[in-house]
Amino acid sequence: MTDYIGRFAPSPTGPLHFGSLIAAVASFLDARAHGGYWLLRIEDLDPPREIAGSAEQIISSLQAHGLLWDGTVWRQSERSAAYQNALAKLQRTGLSYRCDCSRAKLAGNDGIYPGFCRSRDLQVLDNCATRVVVDTDALGFEDVIQGPQSQSLAGEVGDFIVRRRDGLFAYQLAVVVDDAGQGVNHVIRGADLLGSTPRQIYLQHCLGLPTPVYGHIPLATNKLGQKLSKQNLAQGLDNDAALGNLLAAMQFLGQELPVQSFTSPAQLLEWATGRWRRQLIPRQGALSCNQS
Repeated sequence: MTDYIGRFAPSPTGPLHFGSLIAAVASFLDARAHGGYWLLRIEDLDPPREIAGSAEQIISSLQAHGLLWDGTVWRQSERSAAYQNALAKLQRTGLSYRCDCSRAKLAGNDGIYPGFCRSRDLQVLDNCATRVVVDTDALGFEDVIQGPQSQSLAGEVGDFIVRRRDGLFAYQLAVVVDDAGQGVNHVIRGADLLGSTPRQIYLQHCLGLPTPVYGHIPLATNKLGQKLSKQNLAQGLDNDAALGNLLAAMQFLGQELPVQSFTSPAQLLEWATGRWRRQLIPRQGALSCNQS
């Protein structure tokens, strides 16, 4: 049995675009190069942001590009009981509290929560968020792509939200619970999530869950320096150009490119798996891919 379990976890807010493909290719090749499993999780945690049919579009694009996952697809929308159990554990251990602070009240704090509600002992759940209590220790970890990282949660983030005021579970909690639930021990993803990794590691410590190996690839940006995203109108992938898309993703990741031609994405990915080198990935937070 393999010791490596990786995953790709897109949100269904639109079709798969080139920036997401890069993350999928990086996590897929890293898993396969280590003889590991590669799992797929649909992070449909935020219904107001989701676009109907996007999950199916993403799955179809992955299949068209030969990025085939192991096991069944997990969906966060089916995981509420697990998140609620984690919240209950934080409450039992005195590591969470309710907060009714408005955005107006929090304005001017540079995004750092100053602890207004930490000692208020609010009992009413309606219209309250739930925050986790952080400590003053610096939290460090070794990113296998970007190198050593350190963050003071108290000084740079403050007590952060694990359940939103609208009753939806926060990403930070859900991703930690799901990675543990799926046995994920290697997370290769975009550098836009590098700054939130210490929060996830902290939650893992609070909940007694294992911490995966983390590696963050550069973000793909457009000609204006903006992250490729649905919000910035990044175009969905042309599934009929899968081979070219995969080659462009490999080039972005600094990997060796083949001189021979391949007739299918599966053939190209098999070739790339044997030549995958993490150390060739650019060690930077963002990189232009000249996409519109």
